[in-house]
Amino acid sequence: MTTTEFSPTLTAEEQELLPSDDDVRHYAEHGWYLSKKLLTDDEVDALVAATDRYYAGDRDRLLPVRPPKLAYWDPSKGDVQRHNDYVHHEHDAIGAILRKPLIGAVAARLARAEEIRVFQSTLIWKPPISGEPSNIVPWHFDKHYWASSSSEKMLTAFIPFHDCGEEMGTITMVDGSHRWKEIGADDTVVRHFADRDRDQLEEMLAENAAHNGASIRKIPMVIPRGHMSFHHCRTYHGSGANVSGRPRRAISLHLQDGDNAWREYPLSDGTLAGYNHDTLVRRTHDGRPDYADPEYCPVIWRHRAPQGG
Repeated sequence: MTTTEFSPTLTAEEQELLPSDDDVRHYAEHGWYLSKKLLTDDEVDALVAATDRYYAGDRDRLLPVRPPKLAYWDPSKGDVQRHNDYVHHEHDAIGAILRKPLIGAVAARLARAEEIRVFQSTLIWKPPISGEPSNIVPWHFDKHYWASSSSEKMLTAFIPFHDCGEEMGTITMVDGSHRWKEIGADDTVVRHFADRDRDQLEEMLAENAAHNGASIRKIPMVIPRGHMSFHHCRTYHGSGANVSGRPRRAISLHLQDGDNAWREYPLSDGTLAGYNHDTLVRRTHDGRPDYADPEYCPVIWRHRAPQGG
């Protein structure tokens, strides 16, 4: 898909669903936003059906290679919290819904960006097992894992397939934490939270709050079906146990603004921080991984300049 071919439009009804100026200011101050109903009931039903087929093994294509830190649940892993990356690439019916221009337009308003591309999509299933250790997602922020990305505007849409509240272990934000100045970070922060000690992550949150003279105010996102939450790439977030009696099903749709690109981020051992894309995406003219590769990072919104008279 070329730049000239991509020309999204919103209906008048969809334009009413965009964040207001007050909403954009709230996001800038607090680091999170609860959307209006961005997906219709039919679209949510289609997403549920498509992900059922995905879990049954249906794929339109597979990744050509397996990146080193790929999250990819399969039935052999049992009834743990499931994470499956690149579902927008592997399954066309899922990808078509995630590329809905309205989602990109909301993200563009919040990030104050002209263009929004998919960065990653992760299908999540949190089983209704209150004592399952994998159900607890400790405090972290996404930019730590995206150290090889140049942008500070990246954000995530959390898209549950049903009403999602505290009893389901909904995503929970640490209010305003995206504005904190970080201390105590080391190379371990680029490792996924599943590979790190939870107590260390709790301690890091407390130390950073104290350094900024801030209280830790945790805001559970109570999200009605068809709605979604958005959070800034530096907003601390996590989630608790699912005690609802039914699976918590959702997709984390990670989004990048049009200015984002791969950057050199050296680690203390002399290697460079990387991301799974680096083994998949095409290369730029100077040999860098291209985070604008439409095969894996399709544009879902681009602002159209007004046509002159």
